[in-house]
Order: sequence, then C-alpha cells, then structure tokens
Amino acid sequence: MEKSDYIFGIRAVIEAIEAGRDIDCVFIKKDLSGDLAAELMALIKQYGIVTRRVPIERINRITRKNHQGVVAMLSAVTYNSLENIVPMLYEEGRLPFMVLLDGLTDVRNFGAIARTCECAGVDAIVIPERDSVSVNADAVKTSAGALLHIPVCREYSILGAVKFLKENGYQIIAATEKAEINYTRADFTVPVAIVMGSEDVGISNEVLRQADTLVAIPQFGKIGSLNVSVAAGVMIYEGVRQRLDANLEVI
Repeated sequence: MEKSDYIFGIRAVIEAIEAGRDIDCVFIKKDLSGDLAAELMALIKQYGIVTRRVPIERINRITRKNHQGVVAMLSAVTYNSLENIVPMLYEEGRLPFMVLLDGLTDVRNFGAIARTCECAGVDAIVIPERDSVSVNADAVKTSAGALLHIPVCREYSILGAVKFLKENGYQIIAATEKAEINYTRADFTVPVAIVMGSEDVGISNEVLRQADTLVAIPQFGKIGSLNVSVAAGVMIYEGVRQRLDANLEVI
C-alpha cells in the first residue's frame, strides 16, 4: 500500500473531509471516544462516508504510526451519482447501458469487469457502499486503468439503484443460475442495466424480485458456474452484439 493511499490521525482525517478529499472508507478503532472523535463522527455522518469499526490490530496492519485509532483510505477516483448520470445520458441522446455489481468483493474480478465495460462502451458501473469492492489503487491497476475512464456510481444499495433505474425507464437484466431464459433472449436494445452477483451467493433475492428479466448463461461442464468477470463479459458483449445488429449506437 502506498503512503498516498491513506491518511491517519483524527485531526488529519477531519481536515481531509473538510477539504473535500475523496475518501473511500474510514477505519475507526472499536472503542474510540472523546470530543475530537465525536467531531469526526459528526462529519462522517454529514458527508455519508463509509466507516468500519475494527480492532486496533487491523489499523496497525495499515500503519504503525501515531494513527490515534483512525485511518482514512483515499479513493482513486471521484465517485459519481446515479441521480446525475441518468439524466445526463438521456440529455446526450445516448442509449444507456449500465452494469450493477451486487456484493462483488474480489478486486481482481472488479478490475476485469471494469476493463470489459470500458472496452464495450458501458456508460457506468454501480456498486453499493457496503460489503463490496471499491475503487482503490489495486482495483485501478487490475483494470489496466479502465476505472480512470468509466464513471463509477457508489450508491447506498443495489436494490435502491435498481428501483431508481426502473423508475427512469431502464430494463433490469439479472444474470443468475436460477433463471431458465437464455441470456441471448433478453432485449439489450433499450436502456438497460445488467446486474451481476457476488462470487459466493450471487444476486440477492430482493434484487432478483425487482429485475425485469432473469437470464442464465448455458453451461455444460462439471464445475457448475462461471467466474463472475467472465460471465459479465459474456453478458456485456451480448448487449454490444444486439445493438450493432440493430444499427444502434453502442458508444
């Protein structure tokens, strides 16, 4: 981890937040208290910054310097908001194409998916605030720099993002082994958002219930499941294929 990836110390983190630094997450010692800590927590709540209450040993693994029980991990990019991205895409006359990642935790899969998204002209990637990958230096490196070129929206939850996109005319296509419809039968020639699930449990049931179409990628081997980054690539490029066949703009 590079020194520039994080800021440590209560006052230093407060100043970083007030200066508008893009903070990915703040690790805070479980039993941290005091007036300065209370000031920090009030700022974190005001700006909606993701926090993790962790044992002191976790923070010591990041730095042994005088961290005072607080380390802020800096984001490698500035996150976008769906509330800003969605109307902008319509105003530009684009046919929106998004990818939502529900609980993805492996940074290598995230980087690979982001690289595919950027190559395929996907308009934005959506991730949730908690229990998810984030755009850190490792993710940027794994994506071959793609995460520096594609908007990433970090929303409170994927379920909320799905509901918002549906209200704005998006077709939600969820890839799941539970589906019986072949992925090629989904319609990608409309404003669309593909939902991919986590590596272990897939897409949450709440999100699956909100999806317009549940699709599966045919599998004939013995393993029983594709790597999520590979599956995402298959889904994304089916969207590209359909749009090219229909003479629609893909970028």
